[in-house]
Amino acid sequence: MQLLTWLYVGAVVLLLFGASIFVHEFGHFWMARRRGLKVAGFSIGFGPKIYGWTRDGIDYAWRWIPAGGFVALPQMITSEKLEGKMEEAAQLPPVSPWSKILVALAGPVMNLIFAFGIATAIYFIGLPVLINPAIVGEVDRESPEGKLGIQSGDRILEVNGQKVGSWDEAQKVAMVAPTNLMPVLMERNGARTTYLLAATVNEQLGVKILNLDPSEHPEINRVESGSAAEEAGFRKGDEVVSFAGVPVVGQQQLIDLIRQRPGKASTVVVMRESQALKLTATPRLDAAKGTGRLGMEIGPSKTSVYEVQRPGPLPWKLMGDICGETFGVLRALLHPRQTGVKVSDLSGPPGILIMLAAEVKSDLRLALRFMVLLNISLGILNLLPIPVLDGGHIVFALLEKLRGRPLNPRLQEYTFTAFAAVLISFLLYVSFNDVFRRLPLFRMMFDQKVQIESGAKGTNAP
Repeated sequence: MQLLTWLYVGAVVLLLFGASIFVHEFGHFWMARRRGLKVAGFSIGFGPKIYGWTRDGIDYAWRWIPAGGFVALPQMITSEKLEGKMEEAAQLPPVSPWSKILVALAGPVMNLIFAFGIATAIYFIGLPVLINPAIVGEVDRESPEGKLGIQSGDRILEVNGQKVGSWDEAQKVAMVAPTNLMPVLMERNGARTTYLLAATVNEQLGVKILNLDPSEHPEINRVESGSAAEEAGFRKGDEVVSFAGVPVVGQQQLIDLIRQRPGKASTVVVMRESQALKLTATPRLDAAKGTGRLGMEIGPSKTSVYEVQRPGPLPWKLMGDICGETFGVLRALLHPRQTGVKVSDLSGPPGILIMLAAEVKSDLRLALRFMVLLNISLGILNLLPIPVLDGGHIVFALLEKLRGRPLNPRLQEYTFTAFAAVLISFLLYVSFNDVFRRLPLFRMMFDQKVQIESGAKGTNAP
C-alpha cells in the first residue's frame, strides 16, 4: 500500500512539474513558429536524453536534469547555449527585435495563463485552508471553566462577539478586548453554548489571555547535545503545552516565548506518552542575536487540520495573493540584513519537487495551489533582466531596436555563456542546500499528518 502511495505521488509530481516546464517552452515554441523562426529542438530538462524523436526537422527530447527546458532557436542566443550546441545563424535570415521580444515574452505569459487556469479550477473544486482549530484540551473540573461545564473537545467559535478560526485569533481577540469578562461561544456535537469567561493577565507577557488549553501543541523534533533543552530534560516527541505559564498554541509562539526569556528559569509543561510533566528550562543567551535559546528543533503538531473553502478564492484574488508572496520574497532577498532572508534560503529543483510531493501526498488541491505559486514564480523570475533568462533576451532585443542594428554576436555569446555558468552554479548551490541542509525539514513535511474537514462556504465577492 505504501509503495502504491509513493508511485502515485511520484507520477503526479512528474506530471505537474513537467506540465509547468512544458507550457513555458511551448509558449516560446508556438510564438517562434508564428513569427517564422527556425526551430531546431524542443526539450524538457537539460543534460543527456532520456527519450527523443525527430519530426519535421525538430529534435524533441526528454532529458535527465529536471531544472527547466529549452527551445533551440538558431536565430537567437537561447538557453540551448547550456547544452553547448549553438548552431551558426549566419546562413539564416535575421530576426527582428520585435519577434525576439514576442518569443521571449511568450514563455512567462504561458506560465501566467496556466496559473490562471489552475486557479479557476481551484475556485470550482474548493481549496483546503490550513486552520489551527480552537479546540479545547484538558480542562480541570475544579477550575472556574470546568465548573461552568466546559469540556475537552469543545470548539471556540466566537470570542467577545468576534468569529475566530484558530487559537491565535481567539487569544488575540481576548488580548485587545476592552473587558476581562467576555462571552465565548463554543460548539460541542453540533450544539452551541455561550459561556461568560474571565481572561487573566499573564505575568510574563503582561497581556490577558483565556484560561483554556488547546488540544494540540508544537512538538520537539530534536534536542541538541549539551544544550539547555537537554539539561532541562526535554525529549524528542514531547508536546509543549505551556511555557512560563503561557498556553502554547503554535510553533512560532513558542519560539518567541523562548527568545524573550534569556537567562530566566521558566516552568514548561509537556505531554509525554499521555502524561503531563513539568520541566524547568533556562534559555541561554544567544550573544549574536541577544535572544534566548534552548537548543532544540521545534515542529508543528503531527496533524495539520484543513477546512475546505467552497467555492475557492476567486482566481484573480488567489493569483494576487500569491504574486504578493512572490514579490515579498524578492524584496526580502534585497534587504537581507533587515529580513534575515538570504540566497541560501532559496530552494532549487530538488526542494521544489519535494515540496510539491508533500502537497500531493496531503491533498491534490493543495498541490494545485502550489502549482499556481510555481507558475507565477516561473513567470516573474524569467522576466528578470538577466542574460539567459527571458528578461535578458528582451533587454538585448530592446537595445538592438534602439541602436538600429544587431548587437555584436560574439559579445552576446560571451555574455550569455558567462551568465549560464553563473545560473548553473546557483542551481547547484541551492540544490546542495536542499539535499544536505533541509532533509530534516522535508522529512518532517512528509511525516505531517493531514486532516481535511468538511467544506466551509466561501465568502468571495465579485
